[in-house]
Amino acid sequence: MPRDLILGTAGHIDHGKTSLVKALTGIDCDRLPEEKQRGITIDIGFAHLNLGEQRLGIVDVPGHERFVKNMLAGATGVDLALLVVAADDGVMPQTREHLEILKLLGVRYGVIALTKADLVDDTTREVVALEIRELVKDSFLADAPLVPTSAVTGLGIDQLKAELALAASRVELKHEAGWFRLPIDRAFVVQGHGTVVTGSVSSGSVRVGDELDWHKGDGTIETVRVRSVSNHGASVEEVHRGQRAGVNIAGVPHEAVRRGQELCAPGYLVASKILTVSLLTPRDSGRSIKHRLPVRFHAGTVEVMATLSLLDCDHVDPGQQALAQLFLAEPVTTVWGQAFVLRDSSAEHTLGGGHVLQPTPNKIRRRHTEVLEKVEQLQLPNSETRALVVAWFADAAGFTPNDLVRGAGVSPDDVGPLVRGFLAAGQLVELTLSGGRKLLLHAERVAELESRVLEVLAVVHSENPLATTHDRQKTLARLEYVGDDALLQTLTDRLIAANKLVGNSRRVARADFKPKLSANQRKLKDRIVEAYVAGGFTPPEPKDFVNFAGGNATTLKDIYDVAVAEGFLVKLADEFYLATEAEAAMRLRVSERLQSGTGATVAEIRDLLGTTRKFAVPICEYLDRIGITRRDGDLRVAVNN
Repeated sequence: MPRDLILGTAGHIDHGKTSLVKALTGIDCDRLPEEKQRGITIDIGFAHLNLGEQRLGIVDVPGHERFVKNMLAGATGVDLALLVVAADDGVMPQTREHLEILKLLGVRYGVIALTKADLVDDTTREVVALEIRELVKDSFLADAPLVPTSAVTGLGIDQLKAELALAASRVELKHEAGWFRLPIDRAFVVQGHGTVVTGSVSSGSVRVGDELDWHKGDGTIETVRVRSVSNHGASVEEVHRGQRAGVNIAGVPHEAVRRGQELCAPGYLVASKILTVSLLTPRDSGRSIKHRLPVRFHAGTVEVMATLSLLDCDHVDPGQQALAQLFLAEPVTTVWGQAFVLRDSSAEHTLGGGHVLQPTPNKIRRRHTEVLEKVEQLQLPNSETRALVVAWFADAAGFTPNDLVRGAGVSPDDVGPLVRGFLAAGQLVELTLSGGRKLLLHAERVAELESRVLEVLAVVHSENPLATTHDRQKTLARLEYVGDDALLQTLTDRLIAANKLVGNSRRVARADFKPKLSANQRKLKDRIVEAYVAGGFTPPEPKDFVNFAGGNATTLKDIYDVAVAEGFLVKLADEFYLATEAEAAMRLRVSERLQSGTGATVAEIRDLLGTTRKFAVPICEYLDRIGITRRDGDLRVAVNN
């Protein structure tokens, strides 16, 4: 199968890029009337070249300094470059700037064409060739072939094709996520078919009938259906990475589509107005980049104003690298590793570029050492490490497999096994929330959230030192927002299961909490316990101790809770307690009585215990509740009968 790649031209205005492409392909890339009239390329143009095992989709870019933004829209995503320098002009400003842009975009393969070679003598050719070699000596074109050509006479065209084929065969395609992505560079209407958008497919593939997300550039997404697809004007069933594509989308008005929007597989991309990036400034730029500098951000086919926030320094000198965040005027869609370029706010100079590390981050505090150490790990080649970093940064809403594809560059096919391995190693935790909803979180994030639950309970205990347990819902409501209620309830249940909390669905307490009574409160508790031991099955009531409690009357309920927590009393119902020994004796007597299988009425249980109906009724209800008895008409029978 032939391999599809994108070739981008680069070079100064009037150096013959478009003429050279026409000589190579027979296609005139100047399609606008103004381009024909003025004789210069204004916008990007397109052609294609079949080189046998390599098929090149060619993006011809303008060379004028005023149209560098158009050059960037075309150059982003190219697999190899054709640097064009005119023999009668030599290296010029846009030659240098275009080469610097290609370097910042991470292009690694290319060929150099010395155009208009028929207009100069051999000596001039050699001088210009030396000038070019000096220019590219520290770039990916340092060892690239340099071919003298003439679009007029045909000089060198066949040799250039051969060198392009050889360079294309050497291209090692970087790992791309398998989901479809198409940055839109133009749109037009086909009569009877509707809107067609075009672009270079940067990953994945799409077929006729597929549904796609249309990111409209304002943060909104619309689902669209693919009516047809084409490659270089020919209808096909599918287009894939490395091809120029025309996608006919149903029901979309032409005027709603603009350069910088994107089509992608459903759920793949997420627009954001903040990006975390690795930034590099050109060594020969002569310009430092300062913190809070306004810049123009270029990625894919989008151009948007932004403010640069340097995270680990105050300025970046030429040739230096830094971590930064970009705060964008409009939301953009990017993925991990995507190349970008920064130009100054007046669009006169290229300032630097680099790669996206976090396509959807939160704001990072400058010089936050722990966070920046994690960000730096996103530059490592190991996708497993990057995936764990993405999980670490995820908030209480958790993360999805899509986040690992988009945010860590993990292949969609590798996500499942990767997550299962992390779960088995205890690096990730899968929580099951109410309703069966699953949530993936980094183990450190779970530990942090659980710690915050424990901390808020510590505060509540310090405020209420006598209360043994506290209302679960009210306690959790005191937390600063860490996630929805379903998550908090699940974390609380985990803490109870881990014996770090005690409680139930209504009340909770820290397992290590011990109520703190004053000397007078301790005396009151001891007197209450003595009274309940003496009362047996006809115990006193809390109100009987109000007068004796005096100033501690307001804490009487808490003192009862302490007595229960310490194991002296058992609460059978509101305001009804038994001494622990009496409760155990009561259960034993009733169980022995019911072994005969005949059952017992409330009155018979009352007489068995020597108490009154006032106490016998709640005792029977308590026995039902704890599973000793069950009600059968007027009788209580043993549960196992």
